[in-house]
Amino acid sequence: MENLPTTMKSERRWRSKPLQSTKPSLVMAFFSCLAWLYVAGRLWQDAENRKLLSNLLYKNSLQRPKVLTVEDKLTVLGCRDLERRIVEAEMELTLAKSQGYLNNQLQQSKSSSGRRLLAVIGLYTGFGSHLKRNVFRGSWMPKGDALRKLEERGVVIRFVIGRSANRGDSLDRNIDKENRTTKDFLILEGHEEAQEELPKKVKYFFSTAVQKWDAEFYVKVDDNIDLDLEGLIGLLDRRRGQDGAYIGCMKSGDVISEEGKPWYEPDWWKFGDEKSYFRHAAGSLLILSKNLAQYININSASLKTYAHDDVSMGSWMMGIQATYTDDNRLCCSSIRQDKVCSLA
Repeated sequence: MENLPTTMKSERRWRSKPLQSTKPSLVMAFFSCLAWLYVAGRLWQDAENRKLLSNLLYKNSLQRPKVLTVEDKLTVLGCRDLERRIVEAEMELTLAKSQGYLNNQLQQSKSSSGRRLLAVIGLYTGFGSHLKRNVFRGSWMPKGDALRKLEERGVVIRFVIGRSANRGDSLDRNIDKENRTTKDFLILEGHEEAQEELPKKVKYFFSTAVQKWDAEFYVKVDDNIDLDLEGLIGLLDRRRGQDGAYIGCMKSGDVISEEGKPWYEPDWWKFGDEKSYFRHAAGSLLILSKNLAQYININSASLKTYAHDDVSMGSWMMGIQATYTDDNRLCCSSIRQDKVCSLA
C-alpha cells in the first residue's frame, strides 16, 4: 500500500507530459493557419487588383483615338484633292519652263518676220566702263537704227550688267539713264554687279536672256573682246537647229590652290590629286543652244558656281547631254586669220 501513492504520482507525471508538449504545438498550428490565411488573402487581393488593372487598360486602349496617317489627315481635312492639283500644277510648270514658256509672258520676242531669232549676244560690262561701251558702239557693235535693223535679221546685242549693292544709287541711275538713250542694255535685276559675284553673272545672263528672247543660240562675250560680227553670224547660221550645242574655244588648265595667287580656286580640293580643271569653253566667248540655256534657267538655284564663270559653265555641261564643239575660230587670243574674235 505504501507503494500505491508513489505509483499514482508517477502515472500523473507520465500523463501530464503529453499535455505540456501538445499545447505549444496547437499554438504554433493556430498561428500557421493565420499566416497562411493572411498570405492567401494578399495573393488573392493582388490577383484581383491585377485583373482590375488589366480590364481598365483594355477599356482605355479601346477608347484611345486611332493614329492617323498623312493620307487619313488629308482626307479628314479635305485636302487630298488639293494636294493632287498642286502636284499636277508643279508638273505642268516644269513642262512649260522646259518648252520655253514663262510666268507673265505668253510669247517671247522674235524677229520681225516671226521666225525664231538666230542669236542673243550678251556683252559683259560694268559701272565704270562707259567709255569702253562707246568704243564698242562706234566699232563692231551697231547702234541706234542699225541695232534695230540687226534685230530684224534675227540678232540681238545687249550690254549685260547687274545692279549696284546699294540699289537705286548713282551707279544704277546712270545706267538707267544711259539705257533710256541707247536702249542696248540687258539689266540683271537679281544680280549684284561685283567682282566676287562674277561667276554667278553667267547664270543670270542665260536665265534672263532665254526668258526674254526666243533664239537658236545665246552668246556670252567678255568686255575685252572685239567681234567679227558677220563672221559670228555666219558661223551660227550654219548651225541652226543644233540642240545641245556647247560651243567655244575648249581648254582645261591647272587648278590654283594657293590662296592669294591669281585665279585662286577655293574649291581646289574637289578637282582631285592632279588639280586640273575639266574640259570647258573659254569664258571670253562661249555659245549655248536654246535647250542648254533653258536648262540653266530651270536649275539655276541649284547650280554650283566655282571661282571662274567658264569653269562653272563647264561643270554644268558635264552632267547633261551637251555636244562639245571646239572651234578654233572662237579662240580670241590665237593668231588664226579666220577667227571671229580678238582681244580688244
